[in-house]
Amino acid sequence: MFGYVTTNKPELKVRELYRYQNYYCGLCQTLKRRYGHFSRFYLTYDMTFLAMLLTGLYEPDTARSLYRCPTRPLRKMDILSNEYLDYAADMTILLCYYKCLDDWHDDRKAAAWLGSRALKEKVRRLAGRYPRQYKAVRRYIRLLTVKEEEGCSNVDLLSGLTGRMLAEIFAMREDVWAENLRGVGFYLGKFIYLMDAYDDLEKDKEKHRFNPLIRQSGRPDLKTYVRDALNTIMACCAAEFEKLPILLDVEILRNILYAGVWTRYEKVARREKAEEKKE
Repeated sequence: MFGYVTTNKPELKVRELYRYQNYYCGLCQTLKRRYGHFSRFYLTYDMTFLAMLLTGLYEPDTARSLYRCPTRPLRKMDILSNEYLDYAADMTILLCYYKCLDDWHDDRKAAAWLGSRALKEKVRRLAGRYPRQYKAVRRYIRLLTVKEEEGCSNVDLLSGLTGRMLAEIFAMREDVWAENLRGVGFYLGKFIYLMDAYDDLEKDKEKHRFNPLIRQSGRPDLKTYVRDALNTIMACCAAEFEKLPILLDVEILRNILYAGVWTRYEKVARREKAEEKKE
């Protein structure tokens, strides 16, 4: 489901793209340091955004170091580390554990079962460190499973479950900015759920998997409905973001919220247009 909250690279300046890479590589190395080499396979753009957002808001002391990545062996990369990258790494593991459980439940993938077993003890420790976030993610998975088994097609309700889960993850601590951070997380969660359902609609129909949009797939205005709903959700998300007093890396964050999140939607639109031409 995750991976939609990324940059629109052509709209970024070179230094901004490099700065974003500092966070992305920093989160990758933080995962390795805290959870071992294989945890880097769980790296996501979404949690990179969260690390940037919290760093921009709280402006902590941030260490910078050089690292030669195996994927780019010819030059060393600047990587960042701070308490918010640590937090984003912890939330990555928490979310990936439940994603593995969900994949095992849906498709009986052996890799998902093995992943959940490998992460189980780590998540148990995270539950003690972040009880509010842990309870929110666990509650979301349970409710979503129930609603899927009931065949629920209420997209607003289902996307709201994802939204409430991410709201608690984005609010790292209870302070003056917690509600605005919850707002950003809530609307991003709704956007991710709906975008994922729209992206996977045809594949889910072919494989007879649950998708809340399947019942609506015959309506002629489905594309307009989805586009308008996504626009409304992201307008609310941006409004919550603009209430936060962020100056550090704000242009990169705006690039993600105003343009980057739409890159997958545009890809789906191009795919649909190509399929229509074939017909």
